Amino acid sequence: MSITRRDLLRNIGIAGGTGVMFSSMGALGLNPAALAAQTPPFTPLDKNALRGHGKRSVVVMGGGIAGMTTAYELLKGGYDVTVLEGRDRPGGRNWTVRGGDRYTDLDGNRQRAAFSKGEYMNTGPGRIPQMHVTLDYCKELGVDLEVFNNQNADAFLYREGDHGLDGEAVRHRAAKADVYGYTSELLAKATDQGALDAYVTDSDKEQLIAFLRGFGDLGDKVDGDPAASFAYTGTSRRGYEVQPGAGRESGVETTPYALSDVLASGVGRYFSFEFGFDQAMVMLQPVGGMDRIAYALADAIGRRHFRYGTEVVAYRNTADGVEVSYRQGGATRTITADFAVNTIPPHLAAEIPSNLPSEVIAALRSAQVSNAGKLGIEYDRRWWEEDYRIYGGISNADTDLSNIWHPSYGYHGDKGVMIGYYNTGGDADSYGALTPDRRLQRAVAQGRKIFGDVYTQGITASFSQNWARAPFSEGAWVHWRDQNGADYERLLEPTGNIHFAGDHLSHAIAWQHGAMVSARAVVARIQERVAAS
Repeated sequence: MSITRRDLLRNIGIAGGTGVMFSSMGALGLNPAALAAQTPPFTPLDKNALRGHGKRSVVVMGGGIAGMTTAYELLKGGYDVTVLEGRDRPGGRNWTVRGGDRYTDLDGNRQRAAFSKGEYMNTGPGRIPQMHVTLDYCKELGVDLEVFNNQNADAFLYREGDHGLDGEAVRHRAAKADVYGYTSELLAKATDQGALDAYVTDSDKEQLIAFLRGFGDLGDKVDGDPAASFAYTGTSRRGYEVQPGAGRESGVETTPYALSDVLASGVGRYFSFEFGFDQAMVMLQPVGGMDRIAYALADAIGRRHFRYGTEVVAYRNTADGVEVSYRQGGATRTITADFAVNTIPPHLAAEIPSNLPSEVIAALRSAQVSNAGKLGIEYDRRWWEEDYRIYGGISNADTDLSNIWHPSYGYHGDKGVMIGYYNTGGDADSYGALTPDRRLQRAVAQGRKIFGDVYTQGITASFSQNWARAPFSEGAWVHWRDQNGADYERLLEPTGNIHFAGDHLSHAIAWQHGAMVSARAVVARIQERVAAS
């Protein structure tokens, strides 16, 4: 008796449930889009990982996300792990600043954060895409999450230049309505007038125009008048000067900008940001600050496996494994182990004395350092909510303070912290060269262009971070001239018993996800070597 695949799957679903049915559909090639994209494969170690192989030890250089993920996963398999971290906290670039925190950068700038209770600033990572393995660790470690509003229709776009929108803050919703409306109008006219006949059929043209009319909120076709056909004349999508209300109050819609002004301003160039695979909503954040992830990992690893305030001063392969020297409290000590995992930023790791081959040192040095910075300003009232009705999201500008993050927590609270993000490259370096007080003055002057005088008023605290001059980081992240090149490939392989890990050895650079999947790959490699020994 023959059976169809539909019948087979129905019976599988009855017997094993929906999850088994979906897995079976994937195996049959019937449902490739229904399931989430796979993360890099990884099987966590279990308590039997070292059975028959004796004790194995690993020293992890660096207690950032890559180092802690490495330690956490190795401990599951019974490895003896020691984490050496130069700072007095876990997390590396995952750093949340709260009231009372003190910090001195490599230029000697001293800051003491004075944020109010419950307020904070994520100086490094500030959002998590929903497909990243970072969220799996949040679930496993019990880190509560909330939505991070990466995009807000009522946040502002601000552009400077020689055009009709020069110096005018425009709501995202208004800019989108005009850009989509005018673009749709032009394409609808071109399609209707035969400009695309070489590319589309008559049926295609009909369907395309129908789509464009809805997408751009266009008018009807006007027979005998091509210029007037499919006109974009504005839409409620832009928002209202007077909101619709009770009785006869139907509202007063805002007026669209002229086509030439919209095109000249370039406001539409920012829209593609939210199309990015790793920037599309929904984004998430840990409740209470990004470092909830770092501290949850540190707690799971255990204090006895951490040595804080330890600066690695030398490391080398030995005949029996590895040897790592570190400075702590004015004294230099040495630890030996079977393996070492180096998660120190490559441009710093290259300068630490070692017996690594010259080509490995050259590969570490080939990493290109990128800088970035953030500045948090606490206000005595949440004026962006009260005055502008902006709840979360990012206002974008083409000034040197390129992004201003409206907090995605504490709505309707008494106070709040706005985050300014400096562009990578020149703007980050020029801000970083200033003292913290001068950074604040410069940022306030830029923010005033968008929000007016309210941006300068009621400031109760501030804190700024320049990652290029941060101890043990000296950069926001690194990139490669060729991520498929020999230098990158060389660091994916161990040198003797020294392995390398970090977001820089992934294709998710600058994301915690990249650090985690890189760490897991190294854990799997170490276990393979032990199992084969």
